[in-house]
Amino acid sequence: MNNRSTALILIAVALAGYGLYIGSYVPGMLVGQSALLLLICFVLQTVFALAAAIGVWRGQSWAPGVVVALGVTVAATALIEAFVLGIVAYLHALLIAVVAIVVVVFISAYLNRRRGLRSA
Repeated sequence: MNNRSTALILIAVALAGYGLYIGSYVPGMLVGQSALLLLICFVLQTVFALAAAIGVWRGQSWAPGVVVALGVTVAATALIEAFVLGIVAYLHALLIAVVAIVVVVFISAYLNRRRGLRSA
């Protein structure tokens, strides 16, 4: 029997859901005129979210690193949208960036702690 906790399953499902949600923006950005930098950010978010979901689901040791990469990409995307492209409000972008980093720190700490418990 597999020894996966409910929290790990929820984290993996949430990451996969986020990846699919963000990935749904990509086809529309390919058809219309959009900023190439923003398209790259959304593609990176999609790839990192889906990779992190797979890593968490399978209990891989590299999963916390991919979760951190996802959080950094989410924060960078929000800041690019506000300060470079000017399409969202500055305070909203700062809030998104801070929340993304805080959530990522908690999730990766939890994943690292679970990995440490499993190897002991």
